[in-house]
Amino acid sequence: MLFNSIDFLIFFPIVTVLYFAIPHKYRWIFLLAASCIFYMAFIPAYVLFLFFLIFIDYWAAIFIEKSEEKKRKLFLIASILSTCSALFIFKYFNFFNVNLALVANFFHWNYPVHLLKLVLPIGLSFHTFQSLSYVIEVYRKKQKTEKNIGIYALYVMFYPQLVSGPIERPYNLIHQFYEKHYFDYKRVTDGLKLMAWGMFKKVVIADRLAIFVNQVYNTPNDYSGISLIMATIFFAYQIFCDFSGYSDIAIGSAQVMGFKLMNNFTRPYFSKSVSDFWRRWHISLSTWFRDYVYIPLGGSRVSNLRHYFNLFVSFLVSGLWHGANWTFLIWGALNGIYMILEAMTVKVREKIIWLIKLNKAPVLYKIIQVFTTFSLISFSWIFFRANSVNEAFYIIRNLFTGVPSLFLDLIRNPFAAILENHNLFVVDQSWYEFIIGVLGIILLEIVHLLQRKESVRAMISRSPLLLRWALYVGIILIILNFGKVSKPFIYFQF
Repeated sequence: MLFNSIDFLIFFPIVTVLYFAIPHKYRWIFLLAASCIFYMAFIPAYVLFLFFLIFIDYWAAIFIEKSEEKKRKLFLIASILSTCSALFIFKYFNFFNVNLALVANFFHWNYPVHLLKLVLPIGLSFHTFQSLSYVIEVYRKKQKTEKNIGIYALYVMFYPQLVSGPIERPYNLIHQFYEKHYFDYKRVTDGLKLMAWGMFKKVVIADRLAIFVNQVYNTPNDYSGISLIMATIFFAYQIFCDFSGYSDIAIGSAQVMGFKLMNNFTRPYFSKSVSDFWRRWHISLSTWFRDYVYIPLGGSRVSNLRHYFNLFVSFLVSGLWHGANWTFLIWGALNGIYMILEAMTVKVREKIIWLIKLNKAPVLYKIIQVFTTFSLISFSWIFFRANSVNEAFYIIRNLFTGVPSLFLDLIRNPFAAILENHNLFVVDQSWYEFIIGVLGIILLEIVHLLQRKESVRAMISRSPLLLRWALYVGIILIILNFGKVSKPFIYFQF
């Protein structure tokens, strides 16, 4: 069930009203049933597979808690292997199988293994990681085992964050299922505001930008220069608005019922470095890899060479988590290289900044940092979005074709240059569509600037009643009039 669908528009208020109406002791059962219905709206049979994984990790955690050290580790390994095996079969088997077949063909070996015809269960990577975090935290003795298998199942299947996160830690969420939540007007309206903002980002900005991005990236050989640059910038905002929009709706819908989910994005395109970006982007996943991959490998408390290795491996695994394709592996590796270069050049960059006295102009320095970071991240998004490695490299080779001459024309006569080359900017779409997309991005960043010290929701709450309702009605009308036809969220494929 998509958040941006009529089905959810009916599902959400019914579930919320019934949640507050029924006695507290039955609420977890009701939420689990509602979450099953939500998940079964995609492919009903896969809910059984999800219950199978839940059953394995539930008992693995119990055995881990009751066992001595050696057996604890064995049960942990068994749980990780069984959970990851399921993920491997559905998501990665065909990828590795195809590449092994290519190697075998190169050496003229017989390779009889065939591809599997399986449909990847929606959100498998997300609820796999959520289950793993529970088992690992039990092993680390930071989380008590949940004796009620229904509550544990609800932890994995809680419908607001079931499909695309945020990936919650057990000590943040499980205890909330035991707490009695009352209807609170301010909390409910704050949650609804966040849901509306998330919906705006998804259907007004992300889905509109997708028109341009899909047209260029699906046939990149037909374009060059400014068209490729615009499509790449638009994709940077498309994926942000698409995924952060989902997170806002998830967090907001949970907040309406009284549950607090972790924040997943914090104005990432205002980051001043790549490491700063990864502290702001998909926070639940970034911290997952930090806590369960990077730190166990040794983190930064090792030699420089080992530290760089740990960074690279963490991002390489992150790339593979996103998809069984070489484009995602290269994307992860590229971000790992960014992080390594950033760590290696700290002193050199500080010295250069001091020599050219850039530190004396803090505003200019920050603008340069933000622009550089955004450019590096946008460049890496090329591999994330491209349909193949060959197409990604075509885009990179032709990214600046004709741009210098166009830039000179814009300096000489900007209006004439735009009129003569308008098709480079808007591709085959109308100026109306292009302007709406750009205005959406501008509005998004204005809101981000306003939120540097305080959330916009808090500002709205202090506004006069008439102004508040004018804003509420306004955003609803904008969504209804400027929103595009419902499209799946990008991260559903992961």
